[in-house]
Amino acid sequence: MTTAKKPPPGVWVGQPLHFACLAFLLALVWVVWTFLGEPFPFAFWSAVAFPVGHQVFVWLAWRLELRSSAVSRTIGFLGYRMAFFFLFGGRFISLTALAWLDRGSLNLQTIPLTIVTTILALPGIYAIYSVKRYFGMIRAAGADHFDPRYRNMPLVREGIFRFTSNGMYLYAFLLFWAIAVGFNSTAALTVAAYSHAYIWVHFYSTEKPDMDYLYA
Repeated sequence: MTTAKKPPPGVWVGQPLHFACLAFLLALVWVVWTFLGEPFPFAFWSAVAFPVGHQVFVWLAWRLELRSSAVSRTIGFLGYRMAFFFLFGGRFISLTALAWLDRGSLNLQTIPLTIVTTILALPGIYAIYSVKRYFGMIRAAGADHFDPRYRNMPLVREGIFRFTSNGMYLYAFLLFWAIAVGFNSTAALTVAAYSHAYIWVHFYSTEKPDMDYLYA
């Protein structure tokens, strides 16, 4: 006797947690931004908005695809990937622009700035390399939501994945911190901390329920 596979998670599964945490993080970011003197409003809030747009897009695309293949039937996986990487790249570009505008505000001296930036950048770069070399950027973008073949691939144990199963969220996001510290920017450091915290909200509210279904 076989047991029927459970249905995919509903669109709103995990999202009360998502939006409650997002509201808390945005309120906290606003308090810090105000304390810093409200630097560069457009650049600052653009850098804050890109993670929201990225993660909300991924949540909706993944859940709609699992429930009804809606993404495949409309923009297709190629269209999804183009939007995904545009928004992902926007996170880096907007943060770098903010860090450049706000450069020097952190007031770190050259030697500690160089040391801290290097400590943050090296594992971040290695994580991105490991994802590209051993995991694949397409798979990292959520290909298993679109193509069942990806669900049968073995776990990756090379590169950064020798140390953790979630090298992307743990280590690759250190690049945001490296950018902020490298430009000596308090505003960018605030956004880097928010962005790193918010990706873990995505993991627990969206990705984990999906993985529980896909790999049950």
